[in-house]
Amino acid sequence: MNRPNARAFHPVLWASRPQPVRDAWLAAALFAWVAVAVRLADPTRPGRFPRCPFHVLTGLDCPGCGSLRALHQLTRADVVAAADYNLLLVLALPAIALAWLRVVTGRTTRRARPAWRGPRVILAGIALWTVVRNLPVLGGVLGA
Repeated sequence: MNRPNARAFHPVLWASRPQPVRDAWLAAALFAWVAVAVRLADPTRPGRFPRCPFHVLTGLDCPGCGSLRALHQLTRADVVAAADYNLLLVLALPAIALAWLRVVTGRTTRRARPAWRGPRVILAGIALWTVVRNLPVLGGVLGA
């Protein structure tokens, strides 16, 4: 009996598959566009960009609060000031750049990721960052 290929009928395989390298270059172009826009329109001046809805509603800083100001400082090569606005962004950008390079150069593999690189661990780290940056003791040190 001739059995059909089970993988050929799997709905995920029929979906259009993203082209990782093309998507990585598009993401880089988008990031460059945002960096130029933030460089030209100083986010430290009021009224340039909308306020963070989370901060407006709760009075607390979200994980992204200060990211535009940090990116503006990074475009001016002031890493210390950028870290004062959003340390998470400053620490994450080299890891994101490394991941981007791996995709563009084709050095990605289908191996299982170590547990510390899983999405749950990253989300837990972001949640922890949100709590720590809103502590009154460290609030002045971790900025935003």
